[in-house]
Amino acid sequence: MKREIKTTLDGSKTLYINDLNECYHSHNGAIQEAEHVFIKNGLKNVYDYEINILEMGFGTGLNALVTINEYLKNDKNHVFHYFTFEKYPVNNEEIVELNYAKHFTFENAQEIYQKIHELDWNKTHEILPNFFFTKYNLDFFKIKEINLPAINLVYYDCFGAKVQPDLWEKPLFEIVKSKMKDGGLLTTYSSKGSVRRILKELNFEVTKLEGPKGKREMINAVLKEPS
Repeated sequence: MKREIKTTLDGSKTLYINDLNECYHSHNGAIQEAEHVFIKNGLKNVYDYEINILEMGFGTGLNALVTINEYLKNDKNHVFHYFTFEKYPVNNEEIVELNYAKHFTFENAQEIYQKIHELDWNKTHEILPNFFFTKYNLDFFKIKEINLPAINLVYYDCFGAKVQPDLWEKPLFEIVKSKMKDGGLLTTYSSKGSVRRILKELNFEVTKLEGPKGKREMINAVLKEPS
């Protein structure tokens, strides 16, 4: 699918798919959206020593980059395992033009951003001390075939339901749930009523939260299996 680069309102860039009329991120700000949904309302609410993250949609690598940025801010007493799935990887020209690293001040940001895109697929790499990164070039429904540790944080960042409705229906949520530990957190930019109902049916405790700039609401969902 043909993609073009667009600049969002916080100065960071995103990809736009012409055929779908769909952006990878909010036009109100790609970085502010990622930090609000997946860091402020995601990572900062997980306190386990070992943090196993499942990201639904590696895309431009922005969610991985904001996660690395947050990891480096702290005392690094946690062990991170970051698993991410992507069926249609971006190309090197797009990575260079997106240039997300310029928005981050941590050491070697550009090198790390380039590295996470260049690393071999389907292999685990220790990209920083105690930060392990594995990316899979697979369809999301193939997650059920992958042996993952118990996931305690899900970044549910699929394309919107208007263009990929099957990614917001019960079968995929069931697969994701099967990979999560009890008490695990799923966070997403979506606030669709149908998504909330599905998650509740699957024993998630669903909370509507203030959305990122330009979006009224988003969802957090904690898995609460009956005892």
